[in-house]
This record gives sequence, C-alpha cells and structure tokens, in this order.
Amino acid sequence: MYLFIKIVSSAAIIGIVTELARRFPAYGGIIAALPLISILSIIWLSVQGESAKTINEFTGGVIVGLPATIIMLLIIYMAFKHSIHLSLAILFGVIGWGFFLIIQKYITEIFFS
Repeated sequence: MYLFIKIVSSAAIIGIVTELARRFPAYGGIIAALPLISILSIIWLSVQGESAKTINEFTGGVIVGLPATIIMLLIIYMAFKHSIHLSLAILFGVIGWGFFLIIQKYITEIFFS
C-alpha cells in the first residue's frame, strides 16, 4: 500500500510542477529545484520506521550528490542555449554528472583520507 501511495503522490507532484512550468517556466524551475524528492523520501523512510541513522546517511548522500547534480543541470542548460537536441543535452548532462562524481570521489579521498 505504501508503494502505491508513494507512486501516486510523486506522480501528482511531478504533474503539478510540469503544468506550472508550462505556464510560468521560471517559477516551475524554482519549484522543481526544491528538494521535493529528498523531503518525500525522508518522510517515507520515517513513516516506514527507518532509523535516524539511516535517514541521516540518506541525507548525507543527497548532500554529496548535490554538486554533481548542479554540474549536470548546468551542462543541460548550456546545451539548450546552443540548440542541442533534448536527448543529447540529457546524455551530455548525465555523462558530466558521472564524470564529476568520479572526480569528486578522488578529491574527497585526497583531502579526507
């Protein structure tokens, strides 16, 4: 039952945000940038009885992934600025995201080992 509720609520949020973005692109982008998925995930983890330690580790993982996500969105943004097709823009963004995560891992190991 939880799975069904999670799917429906997530789909509803995505639908609302994309409809808002169609009418007001900048505001839709601002709302899409809100950590809605992270907040929903934290709520569902808590409702399902996960420990504070697990939720804390999840939150730390979100923070670690944030810089790479910003890089991905910048790449996609720049690709659209240069009229690159959606599929290629997303592909370049995901490749940049993965590459940045690898670099971030090595930098973290150098400074925090």
